[in-house]
Amino acid sequence: MARLKAKWNQKNRTRTPEQIASAVGFNIWLLTAEACLNLENEGFETHTQSQRLDVISEFLAFSLHLVDRMTFGELEEEERVRFINALGVSLATTVHSNRVDAEGAGEYRTQFVALLNTRMDEYSECSYEPESGPGFSLKRILGNHVMHAMGAKDNKWIPDYVIDAESPKIIKGIKRVMLGMGDSMQQADYGMPEIPHGGTWGDG
Repeated sequence: MARLKAKWNQKNRTRTPEQIASAVGFNIWLLTAEACLNLENEGFETHTQSQRLDVISEFLAFSLHLVDRMTFGELEEEERVRFINALGVSLATTVHSNRVDAEGAGEYRTQFVALLNTRMDEYSECSYEPESGPGFSLKRILGNHVMHAMGAKDNKWIPDYVIDAESPKIIKGIKRVMLGMGDSMQQADYGMPEIPHGGTWGDG
């Protein structure tokens, strides 16, 4: 299991939603990168770093949707939207940095934001319960997208593996992170938002 950072080093400080989103995004990146590595360790091969990033991006979109569902009803709607937008920006910035390393100069935030928007619409049609988490159909869609990202026409077991092995780990990890960030989110400073570096959620 990824070594998540679910607590702040400096406690009792009021933080902005953008700062909290950055911390959550860091943990989500660890969880999703580990999920991709686990797939490879199980024999489901990727062939390039770009393909790994395609797989990780699917896990990231799934994770963002989970956080969106988890914060529904826990934060005021305006606060929740701001936090989710900030988390999307944070993830897009991380993906962009890794894409530049793998593929060279380019603007990769826009295509990732487009993926997020598409998946958020798709996953929103699926069931989710606060106690039990995402329904089977949501996890099945994730598994199918991961399979397609891996180009694995013959690896029909990828969706089942994602459903049974990797999605539960991601769900458990995100719940742990969100629980650890709970007090900070409730006490966050929702004054004027910080301007994100390198693009906004609406770029796509």
